[in-house]
Amino acid sequence: MNTSHSHPNGGAVPTKAEAEGKEPVIDAGLRSLDHYKRALPKWRYELRQRALPLVRWETPYLAWLQATLRSPALDSYFAITANLGTHTFFMIGLPILFWCGYSSFGKGIVHILATGVFFTGFVKDFFSLPRPLSPPLHRITMSGSAALEYGFPSTHSANAVSVAVYAILCLRSPDNPFQPGTQRTLEALAYFYAISIVFGRLYCGMHGFVDVIVGSAMGAVISLIEFYYGPVLDAYLLANGWTSLCTMLLVIIILIRVHPEPADDCPCFDDSVAFAGVMMGLEIGTWRFGRSTLADIPFDLYALGWLVVISRILFGVLVIFAWREVAKPSLLRGLPHLFRLIERSGLSLPRRFFMPASEYKNIPLRLRVDNVMPNVSDLPNLITAVRHPGRGRSVSVGPQSAADAYETLAYRERRRRESVSVGVGNGLRNRSSVQDIREQKEQQQQEQQIEENTAVGSSSSRSVQHNRPSDFEKQMGEGTVVVSPVEMTPAEDVNGEAAEPDVYIGQQDELGEHEVFSKLVKPRVRYDVEVVTKLVVYCGIGWLAVEIIPLLYEVIPGLGAGHLRVA
Repeated sequence: MNTSHSHPNGGAVPTKAEAEGKEPVIDAGLRSLDHYKRALPKWRYELRQRALPLVRWETPYLAWLQATLRSPALDSYFAITANLGTHTFFMIGLPILFWCGYSSFGKGIVHILATGVFFTGFVKDFFSLPRPLSPPLHRITMSGSAALEYGFPSTHSANAVSVAVYAILCLRSPDNPFQPGTQRTLEALAYFYAISIVFGRLYCGMHGFVDVIVGSAMGAVISLIEFYYGPVLDAYLLANGWTSLCTMLLVIIILIRVHPEPADDCPCFDDSVAFAGVMMGLEIGTWRFGRSTLADIPFDLYALGWLVVISRILFGVLVIFAWREVAKPSLLRGLPHLFRLIERSGLSLPRRFFMPASEYKNIPLRLRVDNVMPNVSDLPNLITAVRHPGRGRSVSVGPQSAADAYETLAYRERRRRESVSVGVGNGLRNRSSVQDIREQKEQQQQEQQIEENTAVGSSSSRSVQHNRPSDFEKQMGEGTVVVSPVEMTPAEDVNGEAAEPDVYIGQQDELGEHEVFSKLVKPRVRYDVEVVTKLVVYCGIGWLAVEIIPLLYEVIPGLGAGHLRVA
C-alpha cells in the first residue's frame, strides 16, 4: 500500500507516521463510497443514500441503550429467544400443525411467514442498507449467517409480529374453541413473544429502530391481508381447475425472477427462494389434498393417544429429512449438465454472485446451500444447543459482512471530509497541526479518564463508562484524521477546483480497507443450480407435509386416523 502523499507542487511529502518510521494505514473510504454507486442502478443508489443517514443517526442511541441494559442474563435470554423468530424454527415446527389437526391455521402461518421472508428479503436487497455500525454496537447472536444479511427491514420482527397478530385475530374470531381465560393467556403470550423478539433485535445490536418498525409494520399488514382475504383465495383455488393453481405458481416464479440484485453477496435471496418453494409446495398439496377422500378425516388427540401422535410426528420429520438428504445431492449432481445446455443455447438467466455452470465441473455434494433447515449432520449440534443454550452465543465487535465493512469505511471517509472541510475557506493557518492534534487528544484522554473515574467510583470494576449517546458516536468509524502540516495552500486542479488537502489516519491500530476486508469471513462459491435446487427441495417439503405424509399415515398400520371418520 502506498503511504506517501503527493505534494501539489510535485514530489512526495512524508507523513507524520513516515517521519517516525511507522507505516500509516490510509483510509480508503472513496472506494467504499464508489462501490454502491457502481453496483446499484442510479435511482436505487440515490434512494439508498437518502435512507443511509437514518442508520447512522440511530446507531449511537442504540449503543447507549445496549450499554445501559447489558447483563449476562439478558445477553443469553435475547440470543436464545431470537431463535424463536428464525426460519429454521418455523420450518421444523410448522409441519406439525398439519399433522395435528390445525391445517387451516398452519396454512395461514405458512402464508404470512413465506410472504414476510420473501418481501423483507426483497426490500433488503433493493436498498442494500447495512446494519447499525459495530463498533460501537456489540453484535450478540447464535446465528452465524444473520449478520451477513442487510439490516433494513428486520425479518425477525416481521415474522414475530405477523405470527402474533395472526394468532390474536384467530383467538378473537367467533369460531375460537378456547375458553375466555385460556384465550386471554394465549393473547398475552402472543404480545410477549412479539415484544421480546422485536426488542431483542435492538438489544442484540442486530437492527435499528427503523429496521424493526418497518419490519413489524410489514408483518402486521401481511397478517391482516391473510386473515381477511386468505380464505377467499383458498376457496377460489379449490373451486377452480388447475389453471388457477398454475397461474399462482407462475406468479411466485416471476416474483423470484424479479427479486432485486444486491450490491453485496447477501444470503437474503436464498431465504426468499426457500420460502417461495414452500409456498408452491403448500398450494399444490392443499389443492390436491382438498379434492381427495382424506380431506374429511378428523384429528382427535385423545382417541389416537399420545404414543400414536408422537409416532406420527417423528415419522413425518424423518420423511422430510430423508427427502432433503436425497433430493439435494441428486439435483446438485444432475442440474449442472442441464444448465450448461441452456447456457450454450443462450437462454440462461445469470444472477450476480452465482457461478454459471460453464465455469465449474462438479459441486461438492455436502455443500451447505442454505441456512433455513439443518442437515442431518447438524442434528447433534442442535441437540447440544438445546441442552446447553449458552454455548452457542457469541458477541462480536467489528465488521462481519461486506456491507458492514463498506459502511465502516464510508463513515470514516465522511468524517475525514468533514474534518478537512473545516477551515478550507480560511486557509490552512486555521487548521490544527499534528502537534496540536496530539496535545488536544492527550488532554481529551485525560479529561475522559477523570470523568470515567468519577462515574465509576472506587468500588466499581469497570474501566469505561459511557453516559451519553455522543460518547458512542465517537466510536463510529474510529480514527483521528490528521492534516499534513507541510501543505501551505489549497492546490488548484486542472478544472480549477480546489484539491483536497493531504490526510492520513493518525491512529495506527485502525484498519484500512484491505485489512478490514481481510478480517471478514470469505463467502463460499455459490453455484447457479442452487436456486433451482432450493426451489425444488422446499417445494417438495411443503408438498410432503400437507399431502404425502398424511396419505402415508393411512397406509402404515397404527398411524392412521381413518377410523375416526364420521359415517
